[in-house]
Amino acid sequence: MRSIKLTQKILVLIEEHYDETEYNVFNDFFPSNGIDVEYASYLWGNDCLTFEGNDKTSKVTVSKCVSQTNLNDYQGLILIGGYAMDRLRYEETCSEVSQAPAVVLLRKAVALMDQGSIAIGTICHSLWLFCADPNLIQGREVTCAHNIICDVENAGAKVIKQSGVNVELHQQGLLVTGKHPGCVDVFVSAFKNALNKL
Repeated sequence: MRSIKLTQKILVLIEEHYDETEYNVFNDFFPSNGIDVEYASYLWGNDCLTFEGNDKTSKVTVSKCVSQTNLNDYQGLILIGGYAMDRLRYEETCSEVSQAPAVVLLRKAVALMDQGSIAIGTICHSLWLFCADPNLIQGREVTCAHNIICDVENAGAKVIKQSGVNVELHQQGLLVTGKHPGCVDVFVSAFKNALNKL
């Protein structure tokens, strides 16, 4: 009897001012490789919210709230670039340890990643969400947009560089990190390979 391969599914966190290059590639590459893509954000008590990208050439309506998301339904989690992750780490009241709903979800995802159960991908500025809780990033090897290197290093991560410049792509275990939208094609390919190792 031939075994049936189940469709893989990934969750992408998104908010206003997301990177549209990445968004377009995710929506093309993953479905064409048999990987379903769902989007989630914090919905502030709404049934859905519509977000617009950095270049104002696309919009996405999201009906899945990060506070009601079961990560066991997914094999991968991607944090989209642009300013979306900075917006998602917002919390109404300051606390010693971030309780922003997206950060709470990321804590759960990192625990699952460290157990080998889920892959996590970040690209461009999206490591900002990790920086909201340095315990999530401390000691990890990553790459990111050059203008957030100080944030990432101050949170305790090691930014991998060659000849003084941060590399385009770096993978440490099931954590796949990309420098900027210009490397999104190699990023999605590496992320697909990480999913296949689960």
